[in-house]
Amino acid sequence: MGRRLEKCSWSESNTFHNCEFEDLERLTRLKKEGGRTVSVCLPSMNEASTIGDILEVIRTRLMDDTPLVDQLCVIDGGSHDGTRRVARSAGAEVYLQKDILPGVFQPLGKGDALWRSLFCMRGDIVVWIDSDIRNFHPRFIYGIVGPLLTRPHIRFVKGFYQRPIRAEHRLLPSGGGRVTELVARPLLSFFYPDLTALIQPLSGEYGGVRSLLERVPFFSGYGVEIGMLIDILNLYGMEVIAQVDLEERQHRNQTLPALGRMAFQVMQAVFKRLQEEERVAFHRHYSVEMAQVDYRDGEYILDKRMLPVEERPPAVELPEYRKRFGD
Repeated sequence: MGRRLEKCSWSESNTFHNCEFEDLERLTRLKKEGGRTVSVCLPSMNEASTIGDILEVIRTRLMDDTPLVDQLCVIDGGSHDGTRRVARSAGAEVYLQKDILPGVFQPLGKGDALWRSLFCMRGDIVVWIDSDIRNFHPRFIYGIVGPLLTRPHIRFVKGFYQRPIRAEHRLLPSGGGRVTELVARPLLSFFYPDLTALIQPLSGEYGGVRSLLERVPFFSGYGVEIGMLIDILNLYGMEVIAQVDLEERQHRNQTLPALGRMAFQVMQAVFKRLQEEERVAFHRHYSVEMAQVDYRDGEYILDKRMLPVEERPPAVELPEYRKRFGD
């Protein structure tokens, strides 16, 4: 049987609702009084159908009407559906992932894109938002920025929400977040139980202060979110982390094979950290080739693909970063 979290626990003190921060003029005043700036970045890959509306809302509501956001940019992984053109038309700075730090590591998925975005964003506060949200609202930004401006001890904020899922031609009110519940949460329960207090540890809407983010490594691909949480926990403790209820997020639900590939990379990130912490040991090197079974035209087909998770060093360790932002 479940039990309510005790008062004064982390969840009680570090969980917020976005409505607590909907006074945009107050947040903007606090930002200016603190001499801080806010950068928002959207990683993208073939999201032309949704990214324009998201950027338009941010630009008009959070930059033109109330200047809470100072920089809006997109890091694109090589879209071929017009995503970059749509993003530029909506007023965003657009960067091609492979053109940021050319020759420094191989561009490799979402986590690598987020890491490279630190070299493009100028803000003291950095917020990342997925570019496939279909019901985007300014709360996705101010809900994350709010605790960072109003609670000095908080340095990293994750969003959480209800995640409807489309099934049998209907939109069911919940059921999303399958990788979280089937893979991430069991692993965290085994090895990092403090992090199980986070309702959606793999959510794509989160942000933090640059002085923290530049000092943590980033995993490539879909290992980035869980790896970042583990590293922040190990370096700074749970007290610097908060979570904010963003109500509901509607997006394109991934296919089961795609979720399997995401889960594979999440597991790799956790295993890498556990090995480094000498909490588990593998007697042989494990494979980063994932095999999945597909059924096409009456045949079962074994689909194998390499899905390695690589680690990017803390940005502050690179000369290119220190040259731009100082030591």
